[in-house]
Amino acid sequence: MKPTESIACSLVITTYNSPEALDLVLRSALAQSETPCEIIVADDGSNNDTARLVETYHAAAKIPVVHVWQEDLGYRLAASRNRAIAVARGNYIVLIDGDMLLHRDFIRDHRQLAIEGTFIQGSRVLLSQENTPQRLKTKNISFSFFGRGIENRKNTLHLLFLSRLLALKTRSLHGIRGCNMSFFRNDCISVNGFNEDFVGWGREDSEFAVRLINNGILRRNVRFSALACHLGHRENPRRSLADNDRILEQAIAGKLTTCRNGIDKYLLSK
Repeated sequence: MKPTESIACSLVITTYNSPEALDLVLRSALAQSETPCEIIVADDGSNNDTARLVETYHAAAKIPVVHVWQEDLGYRLAASRNRAIAVARGNYIVLIDGDMLLHRDFIRDHRQLAIEGTFIQGSRVLLSQENTPQRLKTKNISFSFFGRGIENRKNTLHLLFLSRLLALKTRSLHGIRGCNMSFFRNDCISVNGFNEDFVGWGREDSEFAVRLINNGILRRNVRFSALACHLGHRENPRRSLADNDRILEQAIAGKLTTCRNGIDKYLLSK
């Protein structure tokens, strides 16, 4: 186990043309009881509204707030994540989506639960679509068991001792979601990051997890800590899901530990 004092967390936030939601996420990230060493906004081609928002936070924050942008050529989440992780200074990556409000101990929990040879899959609190517009208007970043619009209240409970007991190692792929995930940066690089053959929504998180597990980096499910609340919104189109399922199945069947189209291209250019 790596001592937690030697773990420096880079928080990577993915986004695309959702500056109102990103504003709340950044507020929650900077209100942490233990701030990350940096915040990297992994931008999949947003317009200038997002760039201006990130610049505002960059100018005011006490920690680095970095904007990593790529051209808008369709849904390329894997590529935007790789670009961000490639420039990360921390040795531990905490990965969230740009619509996830963070509990004040979110970063602290991820860091304290980090164990070498594993990656963390966190849970999420679901906020109703009906409640989300009001929250965006009032800039409310808090959530609790008794809060309005919460659809799975048990996920709001913060019980760190119980969380440690339940965070067992597993090879399961069920419920893999990159909206609340963390891993050592070197482990990510060892499997060549996220597979950029994934274009369009779906399965890039699971395929990444497959290669980590095949490489001996086991999953640990974290409940009752590292809490985050998912803002309600309409689901992304799933036109590419069949093609992405095939890529995932190839990784499983082939017991792959790396991919050809990954993070290495950005590391070589550093």
